[in-house]
Amino acid sequence: MNTRMINPGPTRRGTAWPLLGAVLALGLATSACREPVDLTLPSDETAADYYASASVRGVELSGNVAVVTVVQRAADLRRGGSLWAKMGPYIHIFSPATEELLRDHPGVAGVRVRTVTSADTEVASVLLERVTLNDITWKTARAHVAHALTDEGAEQVRSIERLVQYGERRTTHEYNPAFMRR
Repeated sequence: MNTRMINPGPTRRGTAWPLLGAVLALGLATSACREPVDLTLPSDETAADYYASASVRGVELSGNVAVVTVVQRAADLRRGGSLWAKMGPYIHIFSPATEELLRDHPGVAGVRVRTVTSADTEVASVLLERVTLNDITWKTARAHVAHALTDEGAEQVRSIERLVQYGERRTTHEYNPAFMRR
């Protein structure tokens, strides 16, 4: 049996540390050159200005999370059952208003959309964290919303299901069990 030893060549002990030091110094130097980010939170009124829909009952900040409360019509809940109950918050969470609020106010860590009945019973609540979507995934989210709102018949049901699935993979969500049995 012929055993060959592989000669790795001359060893260079200690050469990684100066290289690592140089990389860290470069990283610190470039981060020091950036302008500071304004993390000031918007007022409730400023945040509400982003959501100009008649169904939006109110917008308020809870810590650094904007909470948008939307009234979901009883007729829609009766017509669409649990699927429409789930869809409600995703229409608003993936809206241009949410994208713009997060872009314009870096101090906002996320947006929560709560859908409620006219009697203020919570139907669903979803939380989208700031870092979840990028430019490409925002476009995808908006496309899912557009299809869910414009498709008709069986295709609309499939589009709503896709929107809900897309949303559930990207948000923290809770649904009121009373609306899931329909």
